[in-house]
Amino acid sequence: MSASLVFISVMLLAYANGANDNFKGVATLFGSGTAAYRRALYWAAGATTAGSLCSLFLAHGLLVKFSGKGLASDALIQTPAFLFAVAAGAGLTVLSATRLGLPISTTHALLGAMVGVALPSTLGQFNAMPLLHNFVLPLLLSPLLSMLLAMTMHWVVMQRATGKCLDKPLCLCVEQKPLPVFAPPFGGMALADSEPSLTLDQLTACASRNATVLFGFAPQRWLDSLHYFSAGCVCFARGLNDTPKIAALLWLTPNYELSAVILLIALAMLLGGLLNARRVAETMSHNITTIDHRQGLVANLTTAFLVIVASRFGMPVSTTHVAVGALLGIGCVNGQPKCGMATTIALSWLLTLPCATLFGALVYSLVA
Repeated sequence: MSASLVFISVMLLAYANGANDNFKGVATLFGSGTAAYRRALYWAAGATTAGSLCSLFLAHGLLVKFSGKGLASDALIQTPAFLFAVAAGAGLTVLSATRLGLPISTTHALLGAMVGVALPSTLGQFNAMPLLHNFVLPLLLSPLLSMLLAMTMHWVVMQRATGKCLDKPLCLCVEQKPLPVFAPPFGGMALADSEPSLTLDQLTACASRNATVLFGFAPQRWLDSLHYFSAGCVCFARGLNDTPKIAALLWLTPNYELSAVILLIALAMLLGGLLNARRVAETMSHNITTIDHRQGLVANLTTAFLVIVASRFGMPVSTTHVAVGALLGIGCVNGQPKCGMATTIALSWLLTLPCATLFGALVYSLVA
């Protein structure tokens, strides 16, 4: 099998990954009405591409884990047939889910395809321990951890860090506050005095007291800016975490320079997200739970934090699982989870592994 076919299958997987995953980071922007679909899509594309390019320097651990080392013999994982079957099996799985509008994990698809190729070809010598420690445990624990962290952060932000005054314009103003009045001990006129003070309050309240306004500002704009920033962080983290997983399939091929592979994968992910993300965008933005601006911000901060930490320590968590877990956590707190879609997504996660395994085994049987 030629190296060009391996390259094409890897680019197909990168395209499928972009179509299914790129919009997940900005789903809260679209779902809360903070940004229109196109603006959110372009913001996701730019931030994801930046994360993909930075993965060359920051995510070497994932390159090693997703090269297949420890899962099967080096003689097998370095063959073009193995690389082609894994990339094609995972790509077909992710594309099928994207067509149905289901957000699934590229990590799960890659894992399933590797198992489908390695298991029959190793003839009983398959090593399952790397799967448990490096893949299965992080993938199972990440959505639960994301739900708990999102619920905690939601409580802190909504109950402690913000108040009702943040829904209206605020101002920093100067007003004269009277000092305590003391009457002379032996009669006479009491002397009243006052001193200037700075007050942070709602703009209407300051106006009713005839206070001198120094400057006014809208807290919602600040929250929206932070929301955009957090969405960009999620997309950046996803590109940082997913790109090495795909690049690992070409890492062992001597015909390609790693920096060029990263660049081409980033381009394929960019195209997939721009051209084929609408169905997954609707699912993530509107069909899991109803969110407002601040709840979307909390979900994004949770997802970005967990995925960036996982990338730094080489833990192959799924951005999909973390993002959906955060949204479900918000839904549980605000009492608006859409359980039917959550069940469908969970079922798609359960089917990702066996479907990718079957696709990978089928492709390998045709080309080996």
